[in-house]
Amino acid sequence: MKIRLLAVGSKMPGWVEEGVETYRKRLPRDFNLEIEEITLGQRGKNADIAKARAQEAQRIRDKLRGDEYVVALEVKGKPWTTEQLAQEADAWRMAGRDIALLVGGPDGLEPSLSAAADKTWSISPLTLPHPLVRIMLAEQLYRAWTLLVGHPYHR
Repeated sequence: MKIRLLAVGSKMPGWVEEGVETYRKRLPRDFNLEIEEITLGQRGKNADIAKARAQEAQRIRDKLRGDEYVVALEVKGKPWTTEQLAQEADAWRMAGRDIALLVGGPDGLEPSLSAAADKTWSISPLTLPHPLVRIMLAEQLYRAWTLLVGHPYHR
């Protein structure tokens, strides 16, 4: 199973890359996390935010593969405990489908993209900076995997 994080935004600081890589390299090949950066929609003074989100949504749609299970990360999504994430990940593995996790830009995902997702998930009710979301997501996926295999990392 491949897990792809399609995240709007690019040029993350080195500490983000290092933090994500810390957990990515611990994951086995059959629970691989890949990150694909999506270019931000055009923003600036007097920018049309709806148009920028639509641009980002189209870029995400262009990257999606038809057979992936799509999970939109949304503040208003369903919160999962680490144990629930492990159960979700186990179900994903058993279904034999790759996963696409979607993270929107500074103004979130376009509503039609979230509505079309198989699930919506909130990793926190807090508004988090996108660099931290990437690291938290990588760590939680690693933690979920350790739960599934009985590794002592999760205590």
